Amino acid sequence: MSAQLQQEVEQKCLKIIEHFKKELSGLRGGRANAAMFEHLQVDYYGSRAPLQTLAMISIPEPRLVLISVYDPSAAEAVEKAIQSSELGLNPSREGTSLRIVIPALNDDRRKQLQKQAGKLSEENKVRVRGVRHDTLEELKKQEKAKKISQDDQRRSTEQVQKVIDKYNKIVDDLLIAKEKELLEG
Repeated sequence: MSAQLQQEVEQKCLKIIEHFKKELSGLRGGRANAAMFEHLQVDYYGSRAPLQTLAMISIPEPRLVLISVYDPSAAEAVEKAIQSSELGLNPSREGTSLRIVIPALNDDRRKQLQKQAGKLSEENKVRVRGVRHDTLEELKKQEKAKKISQDDQRRSTEQVQKVIDKYNKIVDDLLIAKEKELLEG
């Protein structure tokens, strides 16, 4: 496999891993975490805006999130966005600030979050396999066009599989770490 092709495969897989990390950070454990709110969109003057652009998120205590909204007229919209999100949180508003106490997880919620993390893991493994499929198709096209030999194509296929295995292991490791975090929280 050419160095350029390997670099492309690595870059695509790294993007998938970064995306997976963001998805996992959105799953709420038993501890407060500002990343829980990264995906949250707020209806603000007729359009959708990320929560981070409308407010400052701080974690003063392990089970407390404090959200300070910049625009007082947006405080109610931010509160509604949090209440209607999948996080299962109920903020209390004090002027332009929202206080959110993160409740301890019960066993049912832990199991639900573990299933959700497992589903996200499988979706990202499918994306990684898609990168492999696209790369192998490209190698077959190059071999048919006589740009590479059959031996080079076979060697490249093995190298692609090693890279894919490496990134699938990273996905598995991230899932194990998240499951452990959910059990502790």
